[in-house]
Amino acid sequence: MMETPLWVQLANLVAAVLFILTLKGLSHPKTARRGVMLGALGAAIATFVVFFSGIPTDNLILILVAILIGSAIGLYAARQVAMTQMPQMVALFNGVGGGAAALVSVIEFLENPESSAIILAATVFTVVVGSVSFSGSIVTFLKLQELITTRPVIIPLGKYVTILVAAATVAGAVWLVIAPATWLLVALLVLALIFGVLFVLPVGGADVPIVISLLNAFTGLSVAAGGYVLGNVLLIVAGTLVGASGTMLTRLMAEAMGRPLTGTLFGAFSATASGPAGGVDDRPVRSGTANDVAIMLGYANKVILVPGYGLAVAQAQGTLRELADTLTEKGIQVDYAIHPVAGRMPGHMNVLLAEANVPYEQLKEMDEINPEFGEADVALVVGANDVVNPAAKTDTSAPIYGMPILDVNAAKQVVFLKRSMRPGFAGIQNELLFDPKTTLLFGDAKDSLGGVVTSVKEL
Repeated sequence: MMETPLWVQLANLVAAVLFILTLKGLSHPKTARRGVMLGALGAAIATFVVFFSGIPTDNLILILVAILIGSAIGLYAARQVAMTQMPQMVALFNGVGGGAAALVSVIEFLENPESSAIILAATVFTVVVGSVSFSGSIVTFLKLQELITTRPVIIPLGKYVTILVAAATVAGAVWLVIAPATWLLVALLVLALIFGVLFVLPVGGADVPIVISLLNAFTGLSVAAGGYVLGNVLLIVAGTLVGASGTMLTRLMAEAMGRPLTGTLFGAFSATASGPAGGVDDRPVRSGTANDVAIMLGYANKVILVPGYGLAVAQAQGTLRELADTLTEKGIQVDYAIHPVAGRMPGHMNVLLAEANVPYEQLKEMDEINPEFGEADVALVVGANDVVNPAAKTDTSAPIYGMPILDVNAAKQVVFLKRSMRPGFAGIQNELLFDPKTTLLFGDAKDSLGGVVTSVKEL
């Protein structure tokens, strides 16, 4: 076996360190941009090493063409994607990573079917886990994009079908290691893809971000195993980092949602049916004008702003910041309440508000801000629903039951900026909308906030 040149070892070490620094940078909004750049640099170094380390590269032209096409697609997608579609893009990119790892292992199996049992086991693991990540990520994309229902999908005898497919996948994986055969590899690939779909379908919309994080960990593990198959230490390091960080994030998100991971993944199989969600509710609500809301805010001592997905849809973060600055100039205390999964993915609201240069010190996490809602004169909810829905504490049949929420209902007055009475992403109505102390301001969030800012300035 040819000894690895010293410069290659050093370059791989630098890339590995950069990947570690990337995760460190991504742990805080202030350093996230730098973290992303370090990760990109590490990936560039890793790619450079592959081409110039003396390793034979067949079909070089095809490889370069594929890199150029993929880079062009990735660059275009990253620059054009709206902030509201960031979770979907994360799901797609994650799925592509898992699928790529699976395909590489399939090719390695076809070219080296007589590998050792350990290599075969790593190959089979990569094929199975990478395929599950790929098909599962596609389903999460479809749910987030609302191309399919965001509610849990339970097929007839779904619990038993899922168990049967999972058992067949495990049995096929073991059989393939013992008796390698191409037809069995194809069957295993199909079973894993089917299991990925069955794995995600029963998950409700509010829990999809947790599943994205879990599938991200799956992709990392498949890449690490693929690195073992290829004898690439850097892939093992990078995949392990992604797998470990994805697992930790999944655990933290599950805790933030107030339920065990098993409840998120399999709770729909044992859940009791609840009433129809998403229907029209004809109960009366109290609505107001921008001037009414401005008067409430202008004569308050403390206001808490609660941004949600609707804020991202309307791209109203700049107008919200202008409102906060206007109120602050009038001597009113203003804070932002950030739920861990507001906006459908961790950190979504932090990034959105950072675009508007909102001081990070004004952003308060749920545990910090919840005790302060009782002191707030007005809680202004902009496009949020599920993360402030009291049903999470009171309705055992609700899909969000057990999820910690922002205690908006403790404020003296509550204002909701909404387009319509349509339920939130979880598909259930928010009883707080019908509370006597709640005022609804209907319309596009950016337009509504603009009207409120104008009226506040005229007070």
